[in-house]
Amino acid sequence: MADYREAFVGIDVAKLKNAIAIAEAGREGEVRFFGEVDASATSMRRVIGRIASRFDYVHFCYEAGPTGYGLYRLIRSLGHECTVVAPSLIPRKPGDRVKTNRRDAISLARLLRAGELTAVWVPDEGHESIRDLVRARAGAVETLRVHRQQVSAFMLKHGRSYPRKKSWTMRYLRWLQEQGSIIPRIRSHSRRWSRRCASRKSGSSGWSV
Repeated sequence: MADYREAFVGIDVAKLKNAIAIAEAGREGEVRFFGEVDASATSMRRVIGRIASRFDYVHFCYEAGPTGYGLYRLIRSLGHECTVVAPSLIPRKPGDRVKTNRRDAISLARLLRAGELTAVWVPDEGHESIRDLVRARAGAVETLRVHRQQVSAFMLKHGRSYPRKKSWTMRYLRWLQEQGSIIPRIRSHSRRWSRRCASRKSGSSGWSV
């Protein structure tokens, strides 16, 4: 009867290419770098199939990050275990500051085999969609707040003070539209700044007011 073979695969994910390393089971099991492959679903499906064909059991892992959970769902759909790892909880040796895709993939494979990685909760597609929506809304609200603050500060700087208490109403927006005379002043300042920058680049002293 042939020996039961299992492997632990670490994937350093990126936008274009994923680095892959394989650690075979056992303390003396071989750890090797498989290579960098295209990060597309088609390419990863093919590579996962190649790796899985050599072993009886394969467990994959990669760090949670901006690439999301598509790779996790792909691996699970192919019938394999996959762990999405919390980056901040990955054990690191003191003084080990050199990071390369190859080293990170090998390290993930070793740590997965040793059982030293902490998994994050992976939401289903419904939860992930709601979470993305909430984050997008929070970002939009913060951007709106910052831009409103900038506009208010700009108007105050140019001596334009809204005569009522409550701002950012429809009446306030109409008041902003009525401040058309400030636009030529903005353009004048922009032209003066452009000339000063050009003079600075040419070596002349064009910074006097």
